[in-house]
Amino acid sequence: MAARSAWARDDVSQEKPDLKIKEYRTLGRTGFKVSDLATGSIQDEGLLAAALDAGFNYIDTAEQYPGHHKIVGNAIKGRDRKSLFISSKLLLEGEVTKEDILKRSRKALAEIGTDYLDCMMMHFPEKIEALKTPAFHEAMQQLKAEGRVRYVGASHHGSFWFKAPEESMANILLAAAEDGRFDVFLLAYNFLQADQGKKVLEVCRKKNIGTALMKTSPVTTFNKIKAGAERIKQQGKEVPALYEEGIQRYTKMLEQGEPYIKKYNLENPEEAHAAAIRFCLDNPHVHTVCCSMRTFDELEHFVRLSGTRLTPDDAALLAAYEKACGPLYCRHACGLCEPQCPHGVPVNTIMRYHHYFLAQGREREAMQYYAAIPGSRADVCVTCPGHCEQSCPCGVAIQGKLFHAHGDLSMGTD
Repeated sequence: MAARSAWARDDVSQEKPDLKIKEYRTLGRTGFKVSDLATGSIQDEGLLAAALDAGFNYIDTAEQYPGHHKIVGNAIKGRDRKSLFISSKLLLEGEVTKEDILKRSRKALAEIGTDYLDCMMMHFPEKIEALKTPAFHEAMQQLKAEGRVRYVGASHHGSFWFKAPEESMANILLAAAEDGRFDVFLLAYNFLQADQGKKVLEVCRKKNIGTALMKTSPVTTFNKIKAGAERIKQQGKEVPALYEEGIQRYTKMLEQGEPYIKKYNLENPEEAHAAAIRFCLDNPHVHTVCCSMRTFDELEHFVRLSGTRLTPDDAALLAAYEKACGPLYCRHACGLCEPQCPHGVPVNTIMRYHHYFLAQGREREAMQYYAAIPGSRADVCVTCPGHCEQSCPCGVAIQGKLFHAHGDLSMGTD
């Protein structure tokens, strides 16, 4: 309560003069100066308002974030609208029409209570061909002419295996860059999974496309990972031999990483998390980094990172984390193992939902997403020899992680 009231007071800038965004970067061809840190799907109106008070001016939202448009609308009331860059997203599923896109876009404008959106993004296009959806572009062209949308963008953090197994984040965003009609990208990028993102960021630099990052900190509390492994080891007295082997591989990787965890005090990952954000800020092709936060303490933690760069100590810390926990992190937007799965398990999607559960505190939402997956989920992995692990170039203990994810995401439903 003390932290909340301190942020809420009018004289907050006098009490905490250092808690202000310190750097603004030009968002590609839009020419807009955005804060180097952006607000993600903050679900607390007061917290979002405090972030705006601190100088955050890029707001990421989406039609799919329950109630978030109205939260954004309440938080921006009374502020200089021209000082903010608000980006929303529309998911294109099934057959869509221009009228449908116009209706949904106008609903977003009404919910936010703004005359215009700075950017409307195509939310996770499943295939390259989706980028050319005539209904979307015709609607955007009309909204631009009306002054209701200024720029068009695309977001992506890995394909859904059960919908588009052959498409990757990099392939889709590179195709979007080539298309020429997209001005801003929102993509996954972090120190453990940078290859795809690097390709996209380099093309964005050449074509002057604005870049916003998500999934920037793959750092998860080691104790949560370890506790999850212990839980799945204790499930049932009789388990299939292949399940037991998968758990043993997972546990072995945990044991191998423990010395590094203790040496670098990685059980509390705050320093590693800060270093992960600075890794992203250090890239000159990155314009803003979306921050998901739930508390005022987390907001303060993020604000202090604005304007900073990766240090040698940060690099050493991230190298230690990669050594300890790299094999325990399934890379966002990768999907290289999925073609080897005989059951078509959407590994990348499940790992993303489990990341929401473990690292972002979005437990209920993650469980709902998991329950809605059509076809095979991780429960079929108990009788599999682990084709995914055998094909993983990063040596991730994928099968054990899938067991862990299933245990967490299906609690009370199995």
